[in-house]
Amino acid sequence: MLERIQKANDIKKLAPEELPELAQEIRQFLIEKISRTGGHLASNLGVVELTMAIHLVFDLPKDKIIWDVGHQSYTHKILTGRKDGFDDLRKYGGMSGFPKRKESACDAFDTGHSSTSISAGLGYVCARDLQKEDYSVISVIGDGSLTGGMAYEALNNASRLKKNFIIVLNDNHMSISENVGGMSDYLAKLRTADFYTDLKKGVTNMLHNVPVVGDPMIEHIRKTKSSLKQLIVPGMFFEDMGITYLGPIQGHSIPMLVRALKEARKIEGPVLLHVLTKKGKGYEPAEEQPDKFHGIGPFQVETGEPEKPKKKDSYTDVFGKVMCDEAARNDKLAAITAAMADGTGLARFRKKYPNRFFDVGIAEEHAVTFAAGLAAGGMKPVFAVYSSFLQRAYDQMIHDVALQNLPVMFAVDRAGLVGNDGETHQGIFDLSYLSSIPNMVIMSPKHKWELADMVRFGISYEGPIAIRYPRGSACDVCPEFRSPIEYGKSEILYEESDIAIIFVGHMFEEALKVREDLKEKGYDCSLINARFIKPLDAKMLDRLTKKHRLIVTIEENVKSGGFGEHVSEYLMRIGADVRVQILALPDDYVEHGNVDVLRKETGLDVESMTAQICKMYETM
Repeated sequence: MLERIQKANDIKKLAPEELPELAQEIRQFLIEKISRTGGHLASNLGVVELTMAIHLVFDLPKDKIIWDVGHQSYTHKILTGRKDGFDDLRKYGGMSGFPKRKESACDAFDTGHSSTSISAGLGYVCARDLQKEDYSVISVIGDGSLTGGMAYEALNNASRLKKNFIIVLNDNHMSISENVGGMSDYLAKLRTADFYTDLKKGVTNMLHNVPVVGDPMIEHIRKTKSSLKQLIVPGMFFEDMGITYLGPIQGHSIPMLVRALKEARKIEGPVLLHVLTKKGKGYEPAEEQPDKFHGIGPFQVETGEPEKPKKKDSYTDVFGKVMCDEAARNDKLAAITAAMADGTGLARFRKKYPNRFFDVGIAEEHAVTFAAGLAAGGMKPVFAVYSSFLQRAYDQMIHDVALQNLPVMFAVDRAGLVGNDGETHQGIFDLSYLSSIPNMVIMSPKHKWELADMVRFGISYEGPIAIRYPRGSACDVCPEFRSPIEYGKSEILYEESDIAIIFVGHMFEEALKVREDLKEKGYDCSLINARFIKPLDAKMLDRLTKKHRLIVTIEENVKSGGFGEHVSEYLMRIGADVRVQILALPDDYVEHGNVDVLRKETGLDVESMTAQICKMYETM
């Protein structure tokens, strides 16, 4: 069946009895390909039939499908003729693991963060109606994304629509980790409301048999706000907002899904179709551990075990262990996550200190202000979050934490280049946006021992502080470089003359190698660990200007507003007779690919950096 899917809408050429076979082939294809390349498996296995049904009912690219987060769009990519791209999935220059407008006209909107699809879909609907165009807009949002406040802002706004707008709620009980909160409980009750579904069918069938008045009565019940479902399920949330609710629908039955989508397409105004799916469906290891298979590297299909077992502790592991150790000594320490307990290393903390662990759902803005409230109430909150997701809470960091100088610690995971997830997930802006906030202290460790020391320092610090560290195995070279941390002080590893390299955090190993290469070429070179991005160690910079002609900064952050620019601005302000060279990422979005490849492409690999430094020094 897969060979017959070469472009969008080819699925419509298949006979109904062939569709289950296509679903099975898609699952086998995804398991086989992702086992080699890595990627998001469980979420994609769960939406195979749903995606097929959407493609059967609607016409692409005329109709617009917007995938919330977008990591579940693999079947959509297959059905729009991109099957061959899976050999290079998430590799540099290859197919993205998320929807990309530049990749296909069938990708209506670029996504990567949560809770955005209803807002984007609503924008499409209004643009369509203003321009008197005729197409359907379908926003597919997972139930985990309904823990994000932006989704409710959009639902509130959508309730005023008079024209059709379809919201598909993919209810699989999960976001990345298991769902939490009131909406999760509410949906769980709806899932079990079989009595309502059965009664609705019975009443509808009965009315169909009533001559003359039966069908108009059904239509009246469907349209009125005081609908049958509200009588039977009191306080129907979506209906109360003015959004027609259909469901729950079995999400792995293509005929049922097709019928429901066709029904949804007829409704004037916004309609929410509630679909029940199973994350990881069709692959037993993913069904049993959907969180493990949400995003996974290459694995063995037979067992589900990773192809390359993890050998070294990651920075995330180190953070999690220190948090547990410190919580045993400090009963005011609390941990917060935005639906990422496992991903941020807090799963162990959750088990050991459940009363001091808070999963707020995919709601970073709320998490930050909640942390501010905890801090104002006398606790020491630590919010562990991925760098690219913390961007969503910039206002709350300024207004609710830093303005009051509250002791909230931000554990900024996945800082720098994260690789295969691409533009929406690279943590390359945090130094810029964090350093613009008054009262904020920013640190970054060079290796795993320094991260442990920084976490302890951060917990004891009486003000807002962020510690940024990367994805992957923690650096474990040079344990001898571990001097005590002093507020605002950098660390001299080697002191010579002529050239001084100041590196930020996990660029330590690259900076060491650059220095070695420069030494081989006959240059004297000092090496300094910045430690603190903010505040700048002005005394250290003053000291360096006396013996060095060139000061080089190395950071895995965009150049604009980053560490290097702050160093350059300070030295220019004091009139230092020294050249500054900033080695940073370009002021651009960095696409998906292996981190080593991306560093090569952006000039942050050892060879490129050494060449740039030599060229600069020779022109002085």
